[in-house]
Amino acid sequence: MSLTIKLQLNNTSCTSTYLNFNPYTKKIHKNPNFIKSNPIYHSNLLTPFVFHQKIAPLKQMSIKSSLIDPDGGSLVDLVVPEAQRGVKVSEAESLPKVKLTKIDLEWVHVICEGWANPLKGFMRENEYLQSLHFNSLRMEDGSVVNMSLPIVLAIDDDAKETIGTSSDVALLGPHQDLVAILRRVEIYKHNKEERIARTWGTTAPGLPYVEEVITPAGNWLIGGDLEVLKPIKYNDGLDHYRLSPQQLRKEFDSRQADAVFAFQLRNPVHNGHALLMNDTRRRLLEMGYKNPILLLHPLGGYTKADDVPLDVRMEQHSKVLEDGVLDPETTIVAIFPSPMHYAGPTEVQWHAKARINAGANFYIVGRDPAGMGHPTEKRDLYDPDHGKKVLSMAPGLEKLNILPFRVAAYDTAEKKMAFFDPSRAKDFLFISGTKMRTFARTGENPPDGFMCPSGWQVLVKYYESLQAEEEVTGKTAVLSS
Repeated sequence: MSLTIKLQLNNTSCTSTYLNFNPYTKKIHKNPNFIKSNPIYHSNLLTPFVFHQKIAPLKQMSIKSSLIDPDGGSLVDLVVPEAQRGVKVSEAESLPKVKLTKIDLEWVHVICEGWANPLKGFMRENEYLQSLHFNSLRMEDGSVVNMSLPIVLAIDDDAKETIGTSSDVALLGPHQDLVAILRRVEIYKHNKEERIARTWGTTAPGLPYVEEVITPAGNWLIGGDLEVLKPIKYNDGLDHYRLSPQQLRKEFDSRQADAVFAFQLRNPVHNGHALLMNDTRRRLLEMGYKNPILLLHPLGGYTKADDVPLDVRMEQHSKVLEDGVLDPETTIVAIFPSPMHYAGPTEVQWHAKARINAGANFYIVGRDPAGMGHPTEKRDLYDPDHGKKVLSMAPGLEKLNILPFRVAAYDTAEKKMAFFDPSRAKDFLFISGTKMRTFARTGENPPDGFMCPSGWQVLVKYYESLQAEEEVTGKTAVLSS
């Protein structure tokens, strides 16, 4: 993904919006009590690659970074308290069962932690229709929150018959474990064509999420309120990165950040990404913020088959911080558990909205966010500029400051990633995510200065192991035939 860097933070658009809900502007930024500690990686599993500072109590009011309110008010927490789990599990065992796919489970995770706040379960029909047709939900008080992606659970005819007239159902994980209870359920038709057309703007074959999730799904949707029986864990060695919105807000506050800017990506971090993030922090400091914190927030749910796997990306991100390309002292790395739709301007609203619930008040957006190539034609599926334009107008995102950026590319004259200069366009080389993966797969090194060497080696090793595995698989297939 090539990104853009043009910070549109004029006094009218961004600063005034911030004043509506942020009391830091009352000149309480200055904190002389910071004591820098020695960096210790992974000293706290809850905050990987975060440096803590000892802060003496402030004489004035406490500085809080997460003063941007969650959508709809308080964050939901749909995990059953430990003292009640035994009773709830016994009840779940007696209820009709619906089996979840791996991606369904990721959505349970998203909902129960409050990423989709104020949603309290899988959408019932009225919520589904509002999301599908208006990209938002209207609250009882008349306010509007953004909700651009339908978050729904599909069932087939057999499951519908099994549920019958029961008002509650139990949800089973992919390994048959009891995950949750869905209360006061409502079952309604799943018009797949309408859902696909309105979410992606096309029904062309080859849309990854459609083929993986929607096409094989049942013809019914079931909505209801979730009670999750225990915290969702994946036991993949990365659970300590999966910080909930509540945990992130506490971390921002404990570090006394006066601005939080979120950057999402589903690719390894190259030096162009780092340029964008570092430049954002510089500009926020110029605006008067004293301690802006970067939330480096890679997407951790479903991605298409040719994307770099999450564990490899997280290892690569760690090298970027270890090498100082990003400052670990001002960066928090965490995993965003949402599945990826590749739905362009529709989906980027969801990505931005979820970060509001985590407490971020600035969101970086680049060229063609959440986009992909057209599945049947040689062109982008979406206009590359529409994502950032939609974010600036989207209902329910008014309190979030959107940071669009100009394009960063490899400057062959300076031998580093730099902001694109149209006056000497011939000096710039655009290296897409696809091209970067091709370099790593074929063993060809990118230009010096494109990515930190240790981070690049993580990718090379991954593709070497992938190639070796493919060779073994191919030989096995030949032998078996």
